[in-house]
Order: sequence, then structure tokens, then C-alpha cells
Amino acid sequence: MVRVRKTLLAGATALGLLAWLPGAAYAAGPGSPPPLPQYRPADGATPVAGKPSTADAPLLDVGAVYEDTLAPGERVYRLGLDSTSTVYVSAVLRPPAGAKVGYSDGLEVEVMTAGGKACPANPGRISFGYDAVPIAAVGSRRLEEDADCQAGGTYYAKLTRSAAKDSDRAAWPVEIRVQREPAPVAGTAPSAAASVWPSAAPTLPGTDPVARSGGTGFNDARALDSGVWRDDLRPGQTRFYRVPLDWGQQLGVGAEIAAARMTKQYGSASNGLTVSLYTPYRALVHSEDTSYDGKQAAVTLPKTAPVAYENRFADGAEQRPVRLAGWYYLAVTMGGKVGEFTEDATPVPLTLRLEVTGTPGSGPAYKESLTAAGFGVGGADRTAAKEGLTAPEAAAAEGDRSVMRIVAGAGFGTGTVLLLVLGAWTLLARRGGARRAV
Repeated sequence: MVRVRKTLLAGATALGLLAWLPGAAYAAGPGSPPPLPQYRPADGATPVAGKPSTADAPLLDVGAVYEDTLAPGERVYRLGLDSTSTVYVSAVLRPPAGAKVGYSDGLEVEVMTAGGKACPANPGRISFGYDAVPIAAVGSRRLEEDADCQAGGTYYAKLTRSAAKDSDRAAWPVEIRVQREPAPVAGTAPSAAASVWPSAAPTLPGTDPVARSGGTGFNDARALDSGVWRDDLRPGQTRFYRVPLDWGQQLGVGAEIAAARMTKQYGSASNGLTVSLYTPYRALVHSEDTSYDGKQAAVTLPKTAPVAYENRFADGAEQRPVRLAGWYYLAVTMGGKVGEFTEDATPVPLTLRLEVTGTPGSGPAYKESLTAAGFGVGGADRTAAKEGLTAPEAAAAEGDRSVMRIVAGAGFGTGTVLLLVLGAWTLLARRGGARRAV
């Protein structure tokens, strides 16, 4: 048994898996807290190098994910779009922990025509607060809005990073994703926003919490559903979670952090706790923050509008993004300044209260599969939320189930063949015995 254990550990180490095994510890230097986990990039992302102008801008394929680096300034990429789809270009900027940022620092994503005209609702912009945490902005080419952006052909996506002179100006990794929403069948999609929608404050659950550890970003966000969930946060850390919302459903979110171990008699961080909600195409829906002085603090987000196709035509900035069924993402951040008056290496308990309301309905009929495009909610998504799986874990679980189905099928076939062979041997043996008896 000891030899087998050593062999397994050696194999896991050789494969780079030991750090992911339960109970694996980080060997930090004396008195130094372990580093914060790094953002997990998308599996299979393609390296790309954007250009300062449209000249020689690299082509981004629709449905693909790319990795680049972005310093303060502009980078341009080329798009080849059809005339029937809505397309979202998202960018996730990932500064290193502790980098200096300010409120004027941020990220813009703009989709524009070959003639340089911005498509409607562009650019999408997001700003940092006091902390260097992953942020996401989205540009889009939406149908039925502007004749200049309806035709198929060449478009450009421009990423712009702004940074003050005294901010960190190093190039940071940026993840670029191009998502395509298929066209709805003619006559099945509304063309105007709903006049009213239920906007009551969420009634958050008060059941006992269940442990669920958040991910480092959008790619490994931990799945949650209605309920109360328990995690931990350290100063400067952001945890990501994902919640499946189907057509007609609404989401209410509350986050609480408990008291911390203080190293000073008094301290305060104005953005000690921040909670942000993102759409399936990574656009910000809403963000709230509160101060934290080492004692109990809480944030409650407004209840979302029901997920509806027609929300895209709404005037409200918080209603407009909630236009597609799919995975919605929560990013919960503890401000880095909290580490100035608390034990940085000691996590602070975090409680999340989620309320998903509304009976799943049906959206417009699409000409192509919405699920295949990365949107929508299916049975596998609901299972992942129930079991608390990240996307990589869900994919691995599905792979395991496929293997087991193959093994079970192969086992059944092999067993049947063996039974037939054994039966033939038995029959031959009996006939041989009978001939000898004669």
C-alpha cells in the first residue's frame, strides 16, 4: 500500500497535479502569508497580438478565446461577422495582486465598422476601484439597431486600457472572448422592452450554510443555486461563482463577511467588501460595495429583472444586460486595505445568500441552438449548480460518465462473448465425453 501511495504521488507530481490534491499545503517562508491564487485562464486559449491600429489587425474567430497582454493604450483586432447574429466581444483584464490602480483606471471595449464608426451601445467600459482585481468589459454588434452595423463583413474590436501616471503601467494579461448569439426566428422575438417588471427586494434564505469554495475567475467559477453558501476571503482576494438563470427567472444576492482577527485597535477600508454581478457574456449588471472595519459587514444587490430577450431594448442600465438565459457570474472581493489592520494570512468567513425565483420559461425560437452558442440553461447546468461544480469539473464529470458508459457497454459486450465462448466449450466438452463413453 505504501509503495502504491508513493507511486501515485510521484505520478501526480510529474503531471503537475499535486498542488490541486485536497490537503496540499503551500510552503511559505517564515511569517509570510501564502500568495493569493492566480486567475485561471481559459483552456485552449489562442495567443494573439493586437495592433495599435486597424492596419494588420489580427483576425479573431467568432466562438474562440484568445490571450494577449495590454499596456495603457489601444489594441485593435479584426472581426468577420455575418448579417444575422448579435456578437459580444468581452475582455477580462487581470492585473497582478497588489498592483497600484485608481478610480480613473479602467478598460473599454468597442466594436466598430470598417469605416471606424462605433456600433450602438459601444464602448462598454469598466473601472477599477482601489484594488487590482480582474475586471471585464464588453463591446457588441447588435442587430436591428443601426443600418451601418447590420451588414456582414469586416468589423474591428478595439481594447483601450486607461491608467493614471502614478498607476502601474506594466502590460497585463487580457482574455478576449468572441461570443455569437444566433438570430431568432422571424416573428418570435419581441422588439420592445417590457413596460414594467417586478422589482421587489430579494427575500434571502436563512438556512444553514453549505461550504462552496469560489474560483479565481470566470473559467473556474463555482456553481451555486438558491441557498446559503459558506466560503473564506483574504484581503485583496476575489472569489468567482456562477448561477444558472433561465428565461423569466430573477436573482437576489446577499454577501456577508464576519469579524476578522485584528492587528490594530482600529482600521477601516471604504470598499472592504464588493459584490459584482456579470452576464453570460461577461457584461456588468450591477456592483455594490461597503466599508469594513474588521467587524460584521454585508452587501445586498437589487433583485435582477426577469431574464428576457426584450430587456436589450430597455432604458435601464441594470435591466438591459439581463437579456439571455445562461450562467450569471458573481465576483466577491475583499479590499486589499483590510490587510493593513487584520491578519492577512487568516481568511475571513464569507456567507452568500442566493434567491433564484420564477418558473423557467421559454425565450424566442432561435434559428440555431442557443446552448451550442454557450448560452441557455440545460439539464447539465442545473446538475452542476446542484452539485457545486466548476466548468472544468463539470466537463471532467461528463467525460467520466462517457467513459463509464463506454466501459459498461464494452463490459456488457465482452461479458456476452465470454459467456458464449464458455457455453461453447461446455457443449464441446460434453459431446467429447459422450463420444468417449460410446
